[in-house]
This record gives sequence, C-alpha cells and structure tokens, in this order.
Amino acid sequence: MINQSTRATVRDLHPGYFSFVMATGIVSVAVGTLGPSWLSLALLAVACLGLVVLGCALALRITLFRSRVAADLRAPDRAFGFFTITAGLDVLGARFAMAGHPVVTAVLAALAALAWLVLTYGIPASLVLSRTGDSALGGVNGSWLLWTVATQSLAVVAATLVPVWPSQSGLLAPVAVGLWCIGLVLYLLVVAVILLRWLTIPMTPQALGPPYWILMGATAISVLAGGRDLALPAGLPVVRATASFVEGFSFALWAFGTWWIPLLLVLGFWRHLRRRWPLAYEPTLWSAVFPLGMYSVATDVFGQGARLSFMTPIARVMVWVSVVAWLLVAAGFLIRFRGIRPRGIRPRGH
Repeated sequence: MINQSTRATVRDLHPGYFSFVMATGIVSVAVGTLGPSWLSLALLAVACLGLVVLGCALALRITLFRSRVAADLRAPDRAFGFFTITAGLDVLGARFAMAGHPVVTAVLAALAALAWLVLTYGIPASLVLSRTGDSALGGVNGSWLLWTVATQSLAVVAATLVPVWPSQSGLLAPVAVGLWCIGLVLYLLVVAVILLRWLTIPMTPQALGPPYWILMGATAISVLAGGRDLALPAGLPVVRATASFVEGFSFALWAFGTWWIPLLLVLGFWRHLRRRWPLAYEPTLWSAVFPLGMYSVATDVFGQGARLSFMTPIARVMVWVSVVAWLLVAAGFLIRFRGIRPRGIRPRGH
C-alpha cells in the first residue's frame, strides 16, 4: 500500500522532474571528459537511480492520477516539461556510450524516440485543440525550449551510434542531421514566442524562473549535436551536403548561447535581489544546472571538431561551474526532502 505522503508526492510530481536525470547525466559526461573518473561514475550511478525512481513515480502517476497528467498536458507552463523524459534518457544513453555500452545506449534511445514521437505531436495538438478562449501566451516560459533539447538529444545519440554500427550509417546519419535541423528551426520559433511573451505580458518574479536558463541550454545541446554531426564520416552524402552549414551555424549558436549567460544572470539578480524572491529549492532548478554542464561538453566537443583551441580552457572552467551548481541544488533538495527549513527560506514547488 502507498501511504498518503507518497501519494501526495506522486500526485503533485512536476512534469519536468526528469531534468534531474538530464542535469546529473550531462555533468557526469562533462566530468568524465575533463575531470576525475570516480566523480563521473558516482554521478552516473545517481542518474541511473534517479531514472528508476522517477520512472516508477511517473508510472504510478499515470495509473493513479490520470486526470492530473492530462491537466499538465493541457497547461502551457507545464506541458513541455514532459520532454525531459526524452532528453533524460538520451543524455544517460550518451554517458553509457562513453563508457562503452552501446547496446544500453540504443535501448535508451529507442525509448526516448518513442516518447518524443508521442510528445512532439501530442503536446502541440493538446495546446491548440484544448484552447477555449484563453491565450497560451501567458504560460510561455523557458520550458518550451525543452522541445528543442529533446529533439537535439536524439540527434546526439543517433550520431553517437554511427561508429558503433557503421552498416547502419546510411540511416543513422540522415536521422542525426535531420533532427539537428528540426531542433534548430524549433529553437528559432520558440525563442520568437518567448520574446513575444516578454514584450507583451508584464514579467513577475514568479514567472521568471530557472527554466529560462534553457535558452542557453538549448543552444548548447544544438552545438553538441552539430559537433557530433561534423564527426560523422565525410564520405556520407548527407555530411557532404550539410557540413559547412552545420559548422557555421553551430558556431553561431555557441556564440549566441554565450551571449545569453550574462543576461540570464542579470535576470536572476533582478528576481532574487531586486524583487526579493526567496532563493529556495524548486524542481525546475535542475533545468538551470543542465545548461551549464551541456555548455561545457558542447564547447569541448565542438572546439575539437572545428579545431578551435580557445574553446578548451572555457570548457574546463565550465565543467567545475556545473559541478558546483549540481552540488548546491542537490543540497537544496536534501534539505527539503529531510524537512529541514532554514530560517528565512521558504521552500516552493514539489
């Protein structure tokens, strides 16, 4: 039997909680490339545990609280959080590929692709067809860019599997490049919608939450996917047709993602210092950790692929920034989980 506390936790589970797996997995990848292997393996274990726990919680929520799940799918400010399922599976798959377990990567990628197919058509259809008169624009936030992140995560895994199964490169390479292109267009479209929301609806501290860091995270994973595409065999037709475009636009995305960082810091200072919004744990904070780790990995991979040596020191600094951010958010989660509430800090979210 499930006790009342567990039922309440499952009932109110945030759709974007798989961002914990995304954040932990990508920091594990970053540390595995640029830091100590023991820390990377520890983070991999934590990410796997998180995937199992959250997977069970999601299954229970769908079984016991189907109406709540349906309501989240119709809520503009929460629906796109479900894309963290796809991205979490793919990021973990990329880490297993790095560890030499491509079969595990392929299984996770297959599950991620199935979830993506359902969500990439189901969520837009739900938002369009469920509108009765109210506008979805007020619910637009950074989580909408998880659509791009999930799409590019599939592109990364597809490109990663090409060297493992070269006999399937004729299928995997076009899928990788095609998904990169889809993710790029989705990013441009969603950023335009976000800017429209910023300029037409007054911003509040509550609305200006951590998911807006995905503005940078979506560019970072697009750069990583572009870097993986550039590493594909040059003789493949799809690579010959797109290599110059992918390389040039990936650098543009890297530059734009770098440009976002100071602006996002300014917005954070406005929220917490100027408007005195409590700095406390909330599930969406993992959406702010993920971009930092992804920026490190993307900078390193693309810098090597494009032979831009100045990117390597940036990646080495950012990997430790992402580790510190992960530790701070994890500490906040443990404090909340154990019911410790320091004076002056009001926990929020579920």
